[in-house]
Amino acid sequence: MRMSPAPLPRRVLAEFTGTAALVAVIVGSGIRADSLSQDIGVRLLANAAASAIGLGLLIALIGPLSGAHFNPVVTLSEWWSRRSRESGRDAVAYIGAQLGGAVAGALLAEAMFGRAPGAALATERRAELHLLLGEAVATAGLVLVVQGLRRIGRPTLAPVAVAGYIGAAIWFTSSGSFANPAATLGRAFSDSFTGIAPGSVPAFAAAQLLGMLLGMGLSALLYGADPAPGEPKPAE
Repeated sequence: MRMSPAPLPRRVLAEFTGTAALVAVIVGSGIRADSLSQDIGVRLLANAAASAIGLGLLIALIGPLSGAHFNPVVTLSEWWSRRSRESGRDAVAYIGAQLGGAVAGALLAEAMFGRAPGAALATERRAELHLLLGEAVATAGLVLVVQGLRRIGRPTLAPVAVAGYIGAAIWFTSSGSFANPAATLGRAFSDSFTGIAPGSVPAFAAAQLLGMLLGMGLSALLYGADPAPGEPKPAE
């Protein structure tokens, strides 16, 4: 049964909760992997599996409420397809919730593993050019998956498709596929396997925004441009 659209405050709470849970899964699984193995391949496998499974479950659970963006680049790309005053207001509220939720999720993960929340910011620098290229590629692919599913009329595949893509991209991109400015900010609050030094966050966010534009452009080339607001959609 299709749910009627939830009011904005409930959708914003859903985005905050979902983003917090996602970052808690990412950071928490990284901390756990650190404690179980010194083999970086084993740690990456554990973190990728937990992140993909957690993301898929959260999309399935939160999607009917807010669309389960959990990510400013997804919110911005979806806003662009609508470009209305109402969607702009929603986008601002969503992004604020995502940023706050990401920080809360990282601090929760730290607390769950007996670490003082916020006491130690991440120290892992990730500003090299090849990592930024990997992050742009990861984000472009994510946006293409999200936009493509909507354009071909198969958004119900998102829990599997988006989670599967992220799980794969953690392995095939040099950056580890953060692909999410909010999660990137949250991960700066954990000095662990998945952390990123605060000084590297702006460059990563810029690469992610570039990747968003690339993904949107590729989506338009493959599926055709979204019609302007108020215009009828072309027949599929």
